[in-house]
Amino acid sequence: MEDVVKALGFLTLGTRLKRIGERLQAQTQALLQGFDISVPASQLPVLAALDRLGPLSVGAVAEALGISQPAVTRLLGNLQALALIDSQPAPGDLRLRTVALTAAGRKLVARAKQSVWPAVEAAVAEASGPSGRALLAQLAVLEDALAAAPLSRRSMRLRARRPRRASA
Repeated sequence: MEDVVKALGFLTLGTRLKRIGERLQAQTQALLQGFDISVPASQLPVLAALDRLGPLSVGAVAEALGISQPAVTRLLGNLQALALIDSQPAPGDLRLRTVALTAAGRKLVARAKQSVWPAVEAAVAEASGPSGRALLAQLAVLEDALAAAPLSRRSMRLRARRPRRASA
């Protein structure tokens, strides 16, 4: 059967990227289970951000990951229920909360960085083939371009450039 999403190219690129993302997350989850790490793959970026950047506000986590604040709040709630992060009022502004890895969270991240993260990275790099680095660079170009000008603005600009047909 024809893969319609693949065949439609740029028209369905978002759907195709989502499909690839879901496949990568499911396969990462299987690797996590093989390494006896019970955290959902979708929560690893939060742990990685807190490991790399230290304690952060909820908004800063959302910004670091490029996802919505409500999505981050859900992820943080799940991680807090697992006792992997802790949330405290921010110094000087009780409306803000700062989240940080707990001792258990730091231990899990250290174990993941030692075993599963390198395994995932190597497997995805191998699956990406020789143009894997170019793929990452091109994704960065696409992300930056969409942040600079959304599709609606680009479409209007492209329509304005089209020559108009003379009516008979």
